[in-house]
Amino acid sequence: MDEFVGDCLGARRESEPRLAIRDVLNRALADTTAVAAALPPERAGLTRLHVSDELTVLKVVWGPGMTLGPHDHRMWATIGIYSGGEENAFYRRDGRTLIDSGGRSLHPGDICLLGDDVIHSVHNPTTEFAGAIHIYGGDFFTTPRSEWRGTPYEEAPYDVARTLAQFEAANS
Repeated sequence: MDEFVGDCLGARRESEPRLAIRDVLNRALADTTAVAAALPPERAGLTRLHVSDELTVLKVVWGPGMTLGPHDHRMWATIGIYSGGEENAFYRRDGRTLIDSGGRSLHPGDICLLGDDVIHSVHNPTTEFAGAIHIYGGDFFTTPRSEWRGTPYEEAPYDVARTLAQFEAANS
């Protein structure tokens, strides 16, 4: 993991950091079994592998059937799946609410690049814990951002504690 994080930090300094980090992640995901052995997807949660002002690297494990509602990151992200799956639904602003704007299903070995203005929700459609590596171009935990709740969706400040509680509830 130290070598992987070091490679990500080096890639962060490239002129196109998302693309350089995608290449690092692509090399790692060439053997999803080895990644799953190093980062076992046994329990829903967010594990901090590296957090700094310039880069956050997380092990993210989605519980079976778990859904996290619409949210933004306000920084680019590179996401790689090594077990299970992720269904990402994308949205765009429409006045004070959101409208659907497509989606993408991710399977082991897949990588998804997100821009700093993306709004998405995530669902694990499988009956297993879904393991992913999420890499963000900044401090994921201190950057102010938004989440959307209700019907129709209403924007609210992103609540990290609420999100961590959702991961914990997925383990029950």
